[in-house]
Amino acid sequence: MKILICEDEEILLTALEFRLRKQGFEVLKAKDGKAALQLIETEMPDMVIADVLMPYFTGLQLIDYIRNDLHNALPIIVISALEQDEVVLEAFRLGATDFVTKPFKPNELILRIKRIFQEQEVATASS
Repeated sequence: MKILICEDEEILLTALEFRLRKQGFEVLKAKDGKAALQLIETEMPDMVIADVLMPYFTGLQLIDYIRNDLHNALPIIVISALEQDEVVLEAFRLGATDFVTKPFKPNELILRIKRIFQEQEVATASS
């Protein structure tokens, strides 16, 4: 499975990449929304993990683009230090699959990723 991480904090980006690769995932990295859009269009990841606040395009704009312009239902996990209810609600309204508030434990994120992929497998097998 190929996961795109969109995160402008270099330390977090590197830590997530390391943990996900250790779990056997292929990892694509983008430090801003513009790079993320290019990777989504050229690499078609199986999942996107996006920070809300990024240069060029926010995580919310990225969700909107994936859902409305690309008409793609790929899972999107939003991560953010913001604990504002409006941001969380907007992310889900736009089509986010899950939302994780920073700081978080990498193991928690990995469990959420695996759960989403397992749910997709079950849905695909039953249809």
